[in-house]
Amino acid sequence: MSRHSRLQRQVLSLYRELLRAGRGKPGAEARVRAEFRLHASLPRSDVLRIEYLYRRGQRQLQLLRSGHAKAMGAFVRPRGLTEEPGGAGPRDGTEAPQTRPVGR
Repeated sequence: MSRHSRLQRQVLSLYRELLRAGRGKPGAEARVRAEFRLHASLPRSDVLRIEYLYRRGQRQLQLLRSGHAKAMGAFVRPRGLTEEPGGAGPRDGTEAPQTRPVGR
């Protein structure tokens, strides 16, 4: 088995630290595992993205350790409510209200 690069060791260390910091906080361990699984398929060559995610993880670790965090959640889009591509608005089966030009 090959040795891990410096960045890989840092990411693995961050993972362990996040799991430790999240112990006893509802949803933290599951959220950490899900986030790392989501990005596990990133190619090793995408160093900029990996470094960005690493820095983001460091900030989340600081928040977890700060003592102000009671739990860890995620922002989730409600089911059935999706947006049209290009920001055209919600697509939930209802139509947008029609507007009339002013002065007619």
